[in-house]
Amino acid sequence: MGLFKNQFANLVEWNENGAGVLFYKWQNQEIKKGSRLIIRPGQDAIFLYNGRVEGIFEDDGDYDIESEIIPFLTTLKSFKFGFNTPLRAEVLFINTKELLVKWGTKNAINLQAPGLPGGMPIRAFGTFNCRVAEHDVLIEKLAGIRQTYTVEDVKERIIASLDQLLMSWISKEGRNMFDLQADARSIAKGIESDLDMDMRKLGIGISDFTIESFSYPEEVKKMQEKAAAQSMVGDLNKYTQMAAADGMAQGGRGGSMAADMVGLQMGMAVGQQMAGQMKQAMEGGAAAQTSGAGPKFCPNCGTPTTGTKFCGNCGSQLF
Repeated sequence: MGLFKNQFANLVEWNENGAGVLFYKWQNQEIKKGSRLIIRPGQDAIFLYNGRVEGIFEDDGDYDIESEIIPFLTTLKSFKFGFNTPLRAEVLFINTKELLVKWGTKNAINLQAPGLPGGMPIRAFGTFNCRVAEHDVLIEKLAGIRQTYTVEDVKERIIASLDQLLMSWISKEGRNMFDLQADARSIAKGIESDLDMDMRKLGIGISDFTIESFSYPEEVKKMQEKAAAQSMVGDLNKYTQMAAADGMAQGGRGGSMAADMVGLQMGMAVGQQMAGQMKQAMEGGAAAQTSGAGPKFCPNCGTPTTGTKFCGNCGSQLF
């Protein structure tokens, strides 16, 4: 019989085959004589008996349940395995690692903005970290009814309340609706605090909530680009000076940009000068017609005039 005394022994372990799992409940409730508990790095193992926590084991390793685990269980210290008496208990494995989760608004959020009766529709996306913070609360609220709980479950709960939180924190302190990225950090910290408070009701902590970007409607983006372009042209002298200085600071690498900007500026100056000359010529011609005095040279052949109405060389009318 010695060859078969441990034939029913089992391994109590969690391989973490599914990524992003916060806890896993070991399925087989019968722990037989000779069974071993395997705790991997980043895991805690919690023994439950009749829904009550009997012991929490945090150090990773390979343990003999009968000799190394049972003596530390609260009400099962004297449990003796028999041939037909397996230990009927549950083992809950906790993922102690902090998990990174990406989030994004499902639909556009309409924020009140001046001049927009329907509001400003924006989207946002970013990341947050979550981890199991309180074993007792997790067991009471989740482990009794769930076999596993994943980051997707956390994400679903967070997304459900995120729209309202974004609207609340963006609306505070009169923020500029067209430049929310400048306030992204303070908005994210406020949301992080509220989400952490809510998720701790399930024993889960939220940290490092970040907003990577706000997304505006395409029409607003075009308006922003147009305003930026107009601002650059309006301050062309300053931009040219900055480009030239940058070129010198980089050992001439920015000289091409500076030269292009100087060329553009010179072209604009020449154009303005030509326009001024044409305006003066037109004003001069109009003045001559008004005063009745003819031109000094024939506009057709260039022959000097003598004050007559017609050119003596080609016969063209002078005025």
